[in-house]
Amino acid sequence: MLRYTVKRFLSMLLTLFLVATATFFLMHAIPGQPFEISRETPESVREALEKEYGLDQPVWKQYLTYMNNLLHGEFGTSMKYKGQTVAGEVTGGMPVSAIIGFGGVLVGCIIGSVLGSIAALKNKGVVDYVVIILAILGVSVPNFVFGSLIQRYFAVEWSLFPIQGWRGWTYAILPIAAAAFTNIAYYARMLRTSMLDTMGQDYIYTAKSKGLTQGEIVRRHMLRNSFLPLVTSLGPMCAGVLTGNFVIEKIFNIPGIGQSMILAIQNSDYTMIMGLTIIFSFISIICYFIVDIVYGLVDPRIRVAK
Repeated sequence: MLRYTVKRFLSMLLTLFLVATATFFLMHAIPGQPFEISRETPESVREALEKEYGLDQPVWKQYLTYMNNLLHGEFGTSMKYKGQTVAGEVTGGMPVSAIIGFGGVLVGCIIGSVLGSIAALKNKGVVDYVVIILAILGVSVPNFVFGSLIQRYFAVEWSLFPIQGWRGWTYAILPIAAAAFTNIAYYARMLRTSMLDTMGQDYIYTAKSKGLTQGEIVRRHMLRNSFLPLVTSLGPMCAGVLTGNFVIEKIFNIPGIGQSMILAIQNSDYTMIMGLTIIFSFISIICYFIVDIVYGLVDPRIRVAK
């Protein structure tokens, strides 16, 4: 297990290196410049700004400088907003994005798991068909469309919740609901399919022959084995907690890290885009690594042997 963990850790470092390298050269390959000035602004101002951020140097030298800064934990300073650093932007926006993201995953996982379990136990019943319709809607309708709808009715028409902003816990209800909409449908569909497959396994028939009740079979055998596919999806799902709610944060005007990424892209802020991309990649890689470890805890059959 230790050898496997070390190999996974080294592969994580290699992946981060490749992501940082690809992001750097792609940013320098796209059209446009980070410092767009008007005709009235002297050319000397642009040259001074490029010299300050090292953009007057050859690309290979800029690359070496940037990688050296990354090794020292320096992600750079914004080219558009004076004094604004990538680390400061992440520190300020990460907690807000985490509340929306983890809230959406938690609500989606709980409600989706309950609906999926009931649909599997009541197969081909009314509840089962309702869950199937919900799953189709969840896949077909993007969460930002659902967010706009609940924003209109619950905030504008009925005035039950604030329409946008971030000044208290009530401001988080609608964004979390929008983030959870797709997760509910996803988890419900996945758990329903997994439980239906588990119900046909031999050990379920063996448990029934031993005289176990339906509740005991569901709790002790069906749920644990059915949750393995959900654990598989938790990796990308948890990574999306901080990196996948950009549009929702924009709709509800939430000062999260997704909002920062959108502004950085709109302003061609090189250092901010590259720094946030690397941080997002690191979060995703860590989540996938944790999922690999959790596999063995959920299902004892899955072990990393010598």
